Amino acid sequence: MIEKNIKILKSGGVGVIPTDTLYGLVACAPNRRAVEKVYVLKKRDPKKPCIILISSVEDIGLFGVTLTRELLKTLYKFWPGKVSIELPCLDDKFEYLHRGKKSLAFRLPNKKDLLNMLAKTGPLVAPSANPEGKYPAQNIFQAKKYFGDGADFYEDGGLLKSLPSTLIKIEKGKVKILRKGAVKI
Repeated sequence: MIEKNIKILKSGGVGVIPTDTLYGLVACAPNRRAVEKVYVLKKRDPKKPCIILISSVEDIGLFGVTLTRELLKTLYKFWPGKVSIELPCLDDKFEYLHRGKKSLAFRLPNKKDLLNMLAKTGPLVAPSANPEGKYPAQNIFQAKKYFGDGADFYEDGGLLKSLPSTLIKIEKGKVKILRKGAVKI
């Protein structure tokens, strides 16, 4: 990722980038105002939380999620990869992220350049790059048609054709599939 785009994100901007699955409309997760920009641009249901991309498992701790030895073992069964994992987040200061659901979904991608960028920006909300109800952008031109000048930058990753990440939840040590996606579980 271009250093200029990292600065844009860190200063509260939003952008479109290729992720490990689809193009994502991204903003720094700790920045409430930037997260709200994503919701407005995407016309996203305000009750629907976004998946958060992280550069390391330790990033989860930034959101008040307790990492037990048992949980870590489970996380490393799926990560890095195209699996997003929903975990409890009871802290009300993250309500702007969990939208009252008291849980957040995280993904540790298996894509070196994306991980390097995340290490510099910190965790990013990363819903697919499309308005709610429309098909996800498969290239940067479709993303620009959707968002125009609304996004502060667009990073071209060529044609991306993938299913979204598989979304799971871990309850009492058992895996529950919430959304079938790129990885079969």
